[in-house]
Amino acid sequence: MLHFEHINILGINFTKITENQLIKSLIDDHKHKKNRFIVTANPEIVLAARKNKEYQKIINHADYVTADGIGIIKGANILNTPLPERVTGFDTMLKLLKYSNKNKCKVYFLGAKETIIKDTIINVQKDYPDIIISGYHNGYFKNPDPIIKDIKQKQPDFIFVALGFPKQDYFIEKYREISNSIWMGVGGSFDILAGNINRAPEFWINHHIEWLYRLIQEPKRFIRMLALPKYLLLIYKEKFKQKK
Repeated sequence: MLHFEHINILGINFTKITENQLIKSLIDDHKHKKNRFIVTANPEIVLAARKNKEYQKIINHADYVTADGIGIIKGANILNTPLPERVTGFDTMLKLLKYSNKNKCKVYFLGAKETIIKDTIINVQKDYPDIIISGYHNGYFKNPDPIIKDIKQKQPDFIFVALGFPKQDYFIEKYREISNSIWMGVGGSFDILAGNINRAPEFWINHHIEWLYRLIQEPKRFIRMLALPKYLLLIYKEKFKQKK
């Protein structure tokens, strides 16, 4: 793994990295059979980690923690510790799927509802026909042992875990040593891969209002969206402390 500087934002050590640098570094890690854990953290995750020190420790133990959310970028700028750009989990996953397709890599998919994971696999097979799908399982399991046994036996190159935070991060931290893979928590990304939810068009993404597009699609996310003003308030409090 290439060495990258880290920027601490409210207790989380973000990797100072661009999307292209991350993909290049992960490809290098893959070629050298390195075990890696990627967290793409947004303000909601930062707030959850502040309340739960064990979760904070798990995130900071990851090999890469990227700024998934314009709020992280804005917070870093306010604290005069800028990060180069937003690096989203979904875009990172797509680039790794493209690389996997080109190089006939083995990929394992874990998470989401049974119907969603099945549609995800169908679409991945259609869009990335040369990927070797090592296995897949929905995220509604009580006993992880069969899944762990399956991953351990198959040793995939990439493992995408869509259990939502913090569950996916706890899972990866606990089991990552069973396979020298690139492990990545991808939240609700399977919903988009499955075609169940549309991703925001480029205009919304480029103007940093992808969150609004998702809120329009999923109004029930409103309570979760309140994390952003809470996060920014903490950022300004931290800024004020630094000035004293």
